[in-house]
Amino acid sequence: MSETFDVVIAGAGPVGLMLACELRLAGVEVLVVERLTEIDRTIKAGAINVPTAQAFDRRGLLPELLSHQQAAVERMKALTGATASAANRPPIAGHFAGIMLSFDLIDAEDPAFAGVGPAGRAVLVSQQGIEEILGARAAELGVVVRRGVHLTDLTDHGDAVTVRCTDDNSSSDEVRASWLVGCDGGRSTVRKLAGFDFPGIGPEITGRQAVVEMSETEGLQLGWHDTEHGIYVYGPTPGRFLTVELDGPPVDRDAPITAAELEASLRRVAGVPVRVSAVHSATRFTDNTRQVPDYRKGRVLLAGDAAHVHSPFGGQGLNLGIGDAVCLGWKLAAVVAGRMDERLLDTYTAERYPIGAWVLEWTRAQVALMRLDRRSKALRAVISELLSTGDGATTVFKRISGVLHRYHLGGDHELVGTIVPDRELSDGTRVAEHFATGQGVLFDFADSAELRDAAAPWQNRIRIVTAKPLDASDATDAGEAAGVLVRPDGYVAWAATDGVDGMTTALTRWFGR
Repeated sequence: MSETFDVVIAGAGPVGLMLACELRLAGVEVLVVERLTEIDRTIKAGAINVPTAQAFDRRGLLPELLSHQQAAVERMKALTGATASAANRPPIAGHFAGIMLSFDLIDAEDPAFAGVGPAGRAVLVSQQGIEEILGARAAELGVVVRRGVHLTDLTDHGDAVTVRCTDDNSSSDEVRASWLVGCDGGRSTVRKLAGFDFPGIGPEITGRQAVVEMSETEGLQLGWHDTEHGIYVYGPTPGRFLTVELDGPPVDRDAPITAAELEASLRRVAGVPVRVSAVHSATRFTDNTRQVPDYRKGRVLLAGDAAHVHSPFGGQGLNLGIGDAVCLGWKLAAVVAGRMDERLLDTYTAERYPIGAWVLEWTRAQVALMRLDRRSKALRAVISELLSTGDGATTVFKRISGVLHRYHLGGDHELVGTIVPDRELSDGTRVAEHFATGQGVLFDFADSAELRDAAAPWQNRIRIVTAKPLDASDATDAGEAAGVLVRPDGYVAWAATDGVDGMTTALTRWFGR
């Protein structure tokens, strides 16, 4: 007899674990199946953006992020010999096509950064660190995670999904669930079995990233460098490097990555006769960019790299996937519980597809700036000059930091569709601290009995918080909002300077009748 769960998630990477935690927080019975027996230690993303940090903060996980960041700063200091600032902030805010963005040039007073809160301090957290944090939280919440399990087939019955799995001992099992979510990466088995279209543009580069033991490195320079033969990166941690060669994709991307291959690539690009003696972690990548047109097909949904693939430049992939999970989790939970119609899931694609499409275009533009022809080199010089200005660096950083992410949710107030600003409140709390239970929150900043009475029928589905922002100037930055309704994912669904017009419509739209 097969087991039964509300939701089966394929993939126990950051996206799958984040989604599982969001669902379990709402009382959903979740099974996560993962082909790997332990966390993949292959070198991957090394930083997170503001929406990701804020999502963790809303669930009470900011201390864990900051702890992992401190460890990363110490590793960087070991290589560079630099001392960390009082805030342990790295000197570089990010890059565009390897063109560095200096923190010193960025206008921290830009209105886009207002209300970010202390989550903005969490930057240097690796993908493995995210997985460790979420793995511990999943265990704490009672999520069932089975490793060494391969999803081999699925059948969508229209009202449920049957999933067939095989473990590393070749034992087969069958699981029945109301919903299946593929969070199983760029080569997603779920996407292929379910028959999702995956249009896009093929690759033209070969990238290699590794952590190795090597000698004869005196000629290597720390940081990003473009040469006559490509781009290389050395550091910021000991033994770590990256090369980008623009002579086409790898002949066999699945072939084992050897010390000889890595050594030859770094020699070609950097022109330095390094010797690689041992490989601790290595991966190949390309600039293949594809995206499914609809993130849902029947009872099967996709999130993270299963729904969109692109080059890793700018470190957007991890953050994009976490955003998918945070957007989908509370919606799928509401549908599973019967509080909302399945049509709520249509808003998942509507909200996340445009952000995914932007990331794909952003990475394509970076590859164009890495090309070796004279025209591209000339364009790179122009962009480098622009990014050495305060306006240029601030504009790009606002994009890559995620502070401009917004959903088109309707409504007249400028807060609607944005992540709620994190303010300190008169009751001694912060706005972000009221989301730990995974519910939506109605902030009554004006102590309005009318607002509370109108929202009373939804009190079992949202929290109502009556408190005022301590900083009056912060409260007026967004149009003097007296009432703000925020979804569980932190996005503002309704806001008004006075009265309750439109609030019950928003409550019904996002939290049911």
